[in-house]
Amino acid sequence: MSQHPATLKNTLNFIMAQEIERKFLVKGDFKAEAFKETRITQGYLCSVPERTVRVRVKGDKGFITVKGIGNASGASRFEWEKEIPVEEVRSLLELAEPGVIDKTRYLVKAGEHTFEVDEFYGDNDGLTVAEVELSDENEAFDKPAWLGEEVTGDPKYFNSMLMKNPYKNWK
Repeated sequence: MSQHPATLKNTLNFIMAQEIERKFLVKGDFKAEAFKETRITQGYLCSVPERTVRVRVKGDKGFITVKGIGNASGASRFEWEKEIPVEEVRSLLELAEPGVIDKTRYLVKAGEHTFEVDEFYGDNDGLTVAEVELSDENEAFDKPAWLGEEVTGDPKYFNSMLMKNPYKNWK
């Protein structure tokens, strides 16, 4: 029996959308402005730019995410995400490519937008980046004083690349 696509989407409990975000380095103190923080550990089952497949533990929840290649500016790309049990994420991490991303994500409100600020640990210790999701690539947004250089579309800042060429190797 065939299901209506909306019913199927609700049944599968996943998110599929075009992701539009811009990414920046962080140059100042943002933590006093954060209203939430969550520890994230993630690995990649596939890290080719055309289709990255990520599994992550975010707080006490597990997720699997598939992302497509970015557009010319690097700000927009296809994203599909589904919540899965943490135990399944841990099992899938055993199959993941070498390298694990370990970070704390802080949520910081600035005007009408919320920035996701990632402070990295391990081989990426010392790197802090902020992302803001937009409804349109040209959407205006408030830029907090701690926001530094824009790195949207620069592959070396993709989490999937940070596991291959971590920040500690950049110097």
